[in-house]
Amino acid sequence: MKNLTSIDHIAIESTDIAKSVDWYKNKFNCKIKYQDKSWAMLEFENVSVALVVPGQHPPHFAVVDETIGELSRSKVHRDGIKYLYETDPDENYIERIDKPS
Repeated sequence: MKNLTSIDHIAIESTDIAKSVDWYKNKFNCKIKYQDKSWAMLEFENVSVALVVPGQHPPHFAVVDETIGELSRSKVHRDGIKYLYETDPDENYIERIDKPS
């Protein structure tokens, strides 16, 4: 039986990354995987939450798809993860990434 697709993270916009990270850390038991002025990645037990500044990335959820690296139209994030954005029939963004973030 084939394994189910894995959701790696959900990305939401934040106008102040540091303020949002502090809020999430105070409200929930999560770890900071990465943080700078333009984005942060918060690790929860079952999924990560990316905080992104408006205009950098669309709000989305990311799924792991190891075949993305084989596509010529894939791009590379600064952390080396290959990715590709697409939209569903309702124009919601999904990011396909070649490995977990």
